[in-house]
Amino acid sequence: MALNTRLDKIPQQHRQMRGPPTPSMTTPAADFDQQLTGSPPPPPTPAASPGPSHQQPDWSDAADDEDFFLAKVRQHFKNCSGPQRTRVLADLLNLCTSQQLSFVHQFVSPLLKKDPFTSLPNELCLRILSFIDDPKVLARASQVSRRWRDLLSDDMTWKNLCVKHDYGRRLSDVYPTIVGPSPTRPAISPFLHAEADLPANGLPSPHSLLSVPASESRSSDGFQGSARPKLRSYKSHFKKRYMVEAAWRSGGTSVSRNITQEGGVVTSLHLTSKYIIVALDNARIHVFDTEGNAQRTLQGHVMGVWAMVPWEDTLVSGGCDRDVRVWDLVSGNCLHTLRGHTSTVRCLKMSDANTAISGSRDTTLRVWDIRTGLCRNVLVGHQASVRCLEIKGDIVVSGSYDTTAKVWSISEGRCLQTLHGHFSQIYAIAFDGRRVVTGSLDTQVRIWDPNTGDCIGILQGHTSLVGQLQMRGDTLVTGGSDGSVRIWSIERNCPIHRLAAHDNSVTSLQFDDTRVVSGGSDGRVKIWDLKTGHLVRELIMSEAVWRVAFEDEKCVALALRQNRTVMEVWSFSPPEEMLYDRPLSILPRQMEEDAPNRPMSAMPFDFRRSQDGIASSSLECQDVDMKDAGPSTAPLQGGSQTFFHDD
Repeated sequence: MALNTRLDKIPQQHRQMRGPPTPSMTTPAADFDQQLTGSPPPPPTPAASPGPSHQQPDWSDAADDEDFFLAKVRQHFKNCSGPQRTRVLADLLNLCTSQQLSFVHQFVSPLLKKDPFTSLPNELCLRILSFIDDPKVLARASQVSRRWRDLLSDDMTWKNLCVKHDYGRRLSDVYPTIVGPSPTRPAISPFLHAEADLPANGLPSPHSLLSVPASESRSSDGFQGSARPKLRSYKSHFKKRYMVEAAWRSGGTSVSRNITQEGGVVTSLHLTSKYIIVALDNARIHVFDTEGNAQRTLQGHVMGVWAMVPWEDTLVSGGCDRDVRVWDLVSGNCLHTLRGHTSTVRCLKMSDANTAISGSRDTTLRVWDIRTGLCRNVLVGHQASVRCLEIKGDIVVSGSYDTTAKVWSISEGRCLQTLHGHFSQIYAIAFDGRRVVTGSLDTQVRIWDPNTGDCIGILQGHTSLVGQLQMRGDTLVTGGSDGSVRIWSIERNCPIHRLAAHDNSVTSLQFDDTRVVSGGSDGRVKIWDLKTGHLVRELIMSEAVWRVAFEDEKCVALALRQNRTVMEVWSFSPPEEMLYDRPLSILPRQMEEDAPNRPMSAMPFDFRRSQDGIASSSLECQDVDMKDAGPSTAPLQGGSQTFFHDD
């Protein structure tokens, strides 16, 4: 009764309902900015799970009978019905000052938030997360709470993300033990169509990611001999690929090496799992390790070396002195000198560890047994210099200045088909076992059926010599002396992208599932996005680029700079400590002590480390966009670990 009487005495204007201010309402300035830019508002950061503690009132100046009175109020409120409770609360809120209403808002807001992932089963939570294909969104979500972080550590989420980002379609990921073909291991070309050789989902199997013996595993940059731990999960796999792709776009480190003190033409370049091998027209072959450190120089040819092919620790080379030489790359010794050609050896390939095939300006191809140094067969039929050749299994295809290409059987030593159609010399050839592609001085690119010898497609668009081409699955990339690079669909016989790549001839060209790397006589090395055709970055500027070769995490370019032949070795490998299950300090120690409750994603973060382990803020470029995840609404308690850290 006393309470009702007190309520009747309150003036009517004070009994009107008032609610706390809504902090999520947009301001007129924000609405104007959104209309001006036309961009949608940024997505909200996921709400944090309610914490165990809330802001508590100060009881330091409480009276002795205040607790007794509040006990009676609580008892009365518990006995009230729903409408009665609403009236009591409304009346009390109307009596509050703005500061008190702010306290009520801060106290009530966490109680009203409900984290669905705390009540839903794991299977349903993971199903929801499977619809997210942006790793930066997952990075934000992982900072919400331990529950969210535990869910995002589930490997199935990252396996799905690998599928969405196409991060599992390279043979080096599926077959990590493959360094090069051997007599007991089938040859697997790095340019095979991935769908023909990978599992249906295009991903590395758990066995390839988890169970590769340490003695056989390749390091994360694709090379043996490293002490770097092997990958252990799809999350680690995704992180590695994400960081490598980011480094290709805007990062990487490079070292330069002078090959000669005077300008020399680089005739051949090979990047293998153990070596970088460079051949020049001064009769020398330089061997480096994969970091660009000189190991040895192979001397024996008396004139320019114009062709070479490595196979594990063996190298076969040929040149203007008409000899084919077999080298041991470990010792640097010449094992055999194979003689028989009567003119310059212009091209070389190996079909297995014991068999090499050479093409010469004397119009013949020769099949050599490099163990014994004997010539097994001489393939006769071309009427002019043999300029290029390619091997797949027992079949070798060759292109000649006589305007024809020929299909040969290595074991039988005879010509199976002659491909007629070009009007001028053939300079480049590709072969995947099902189709032959040739590039010619007549500006045409022709596609052939090697079984019937029929021309099944003519690709036109280049305006000069087509001297560079590579085929990978249904995709063909060609480069010409007109400076253009063109990406074609072989099945549809039509262009996908036309790239105005260089101001002069395209001297070197290579592509994989993601990018195209081209080098030109204008002295530039450029990286292109294979899918969009956009220029990603310009990697090197010099006077002229002789050759370019790259693997997943390394790129090597030979160029002319200040009248010297220079080799630049670029590495896009992530820092070792960022890849694997090692705790990282993302802040200097003093800063960690000063702000222990600060959200991780709000801290200065850099994937590239300084030498003392403290994140560096003075680096010239940022490799990874994941650091822009933005602040979370709840800090992670109990340590500072990165999102990708595996428990």
